[in-house]
Amino acid sequence: MDLKLTDKTALVTGSTAGIGHAIARLLAREGAEVIINGRNATDVEQVAGELRTETGNERVRGIAADFSKPGDVDRLLREQPDLDILINNVGIFGEVPFAEITDEQWMQVFDVNVMSGVRLARYYLPRMLDRNSGRIIFISSESGENIPTEMIHYGVSKTAQLALSRGLARLTKGSDVTVNSVLPGPTMSRANEQSLREQAEDSGKSLEEVKQNFIDEKRPTSLIQRWAEPEEVANLVAYVASPLSSATNGAALRVDGGVVNFIV
Repeated sequence: MDLKLTDKTALVTGSTAGIGHAIARLLAREGAEVIINGRNATDVEQVAGELRTETGNERVRGIAADFSKPGDVDRLLREQPDLDILINNVGIFGEVPFAEITDEQWMQVFDVNVMSGVRLARYYLPRMLDRNSGRIIFISSESGENIPTEMIHYGVSKTAQLALSRGLARLTKGSDVTVNSVLPGPTMSRANEQSLREQAEDSGKSLEEVKQNFIDEKRPTSLIQRWAEPEEVANLVAYVASPLSSATNGAALRVDGGVVNFIV
């Protein structure tokens, strides 16, 4: 299927690895101009070069920015004053018992996971509305609907993303601009794999055992009964980013493997 992205420019935040990287790679394969983002300039340039080689798309480039720093965001906006597609993917997480989550940790998670999207949408959404074209997608999580007890602060930030996305979508009424959220479930990103490997080493179990134990014990409602691959999430995101998804707006779209036990 031709997603009609060859004349589009997309920024994918947090795209040097994991879900963001898979999204950027698929958009590049579809012919979009893609801006890779991460905190480290060397990593960003390396990934951009690798994707140019892998996809044959010379319109892949990088902009380094740390989204916990408003000054970095301002610099990114100066470098990239216009976009067709904004993928708010950057995020942080960590398992911490609720009573041990400090104010600083709460604010850090909220600043990176929520305010990064606020700052970018505040700039790009009015421009999209002015030209009556654009896509904004928040990569939320099933944790936004099914708050995990092992990282409540992360779940709260993902719920906030859903509210933000829906609120922004209401501002697009009557236009050809859409704002949606995509909610992955357990996905084998680089960060998750590293965490699971550490758990395997600490417990003396194999990686596969630890992966399955997580599904069995912490996400028992999963219907696919496995971790998803980043590419499986990227497939949905690429469609929502395309002109073909024009009737999908204000939606929270799950690619969670059926973890969330809701009818709608």
